[in-house]
Amino acid sequence: MILAAQIGTENGVEWWQVVASLALVAVAVGLSVWRDVGVERSILWATLRAAIQLVAVGVLLGVIFESSLADAWAWLWVGAMVGIAAYVTGGRVAWLKPLRWIALVAIGLATGAALLLVFALRVFPLEPVTIVVTAGITIGNTLPGTVLGARQLDDYLRDRGGEIEALLALGFDRRGSSRFMVPQVARTALIPQIERTKVVGLIALPGAMTGLLLAGVDPIDAVLVQLIIMYVILGSVAVSVLAVVTLGSRLAFTDDMRLRQFTGG
Repeated sequence: MILAAQIGTENGVEWWQVVASLALVAVAVGLSVWRDVGVERSILWATLRAAIQLVAVGVLLGVIFESSLADAWAWLWVGAMVGIAAYVTGGRVAWLKPLRWIALVAIGLATGAALLLVFALRVFPLEPVTIVVTAGITIGNTLPGTVLGARQLDDYLRDRGGEIEALLALGFDRRGSSRFMVPQVARTALIPQIERTKVVGLIALPGAMTGLLLAGVDPIDAVLVQLIIMYVILGSVAVSVLAVVTLGSRLAFTDDMRLRQFTGG
C-alpha cells in the first residue's frame, strides 16, 4: 500500500507523534479546569480508553489477518460488533433491556444487507480486512441512531405517558395509541444521520473517501465509493432505527393493554 508514503512517512507513525497529538487535548483539559466546566476527567478517561481499545484492536487485527482462519475470524468479529451494539442499545434505558434482542436482529440484518450490497457490487474485494472495516463503518454509524431512538422513546413515554393512557382508555389498541409516538421518536433519532448525509462534502470529507484519497485513488473513484458507502449507511441506520423504535414501543405496553408503570414517570 502507498498510504504511508502519501501521509508523509516511510516508517509509519511513531509513538512520539501520537503523544504530541495530545497537545489540543491538553489545551481542552486546561480550559475545562480554568472555566470550571468539569469535563476534564471525562476527556482524560475518553483519551486513555480510546488508546487502550485501539491498540488492543490493532494488535488483535494483526494476529487475525495473518491467521490461516482469517475469514472465519473476520465474520466472528462482525458478529461481536453487532452483539456489542445491541447490548449498548438496550442497556441505555433500564426498562428497555429486552430491546437488546430486537436491536440484535435489526442491526444484524441491516449490517448483513450492507455487506451484501458492498461486496455484490464489488466496491471492495471480499477479504477479511474489508469485511471488518465495512461492517465497522456500518455498525459505528448505526449505533448512535439506535441508542438515540431508545432514549427518545423513554423520554416520550415519561413526558407524554398520560396522553397514551388516555388513548388506551378511549379504546385505542397498541398501534393506535402509539401512532404519534413512533413517527416522532423515529424522526428525532434519524435527524443526525440525515443531516450528515445532507452536508457531506460541504463541511467535512467522510472517512472512506478521505482514506482513498490519501491512498492515491482518483478523486472521482473515491467519490463513487463514498456515495455507495454513504447510501448503504443511511439505509442501514434508517432500517435499524425504525425497527428498534417500532418494536421497542411495544415493550411499553402490558399484555392487557396498559402502559407499564415504570415508563410513565
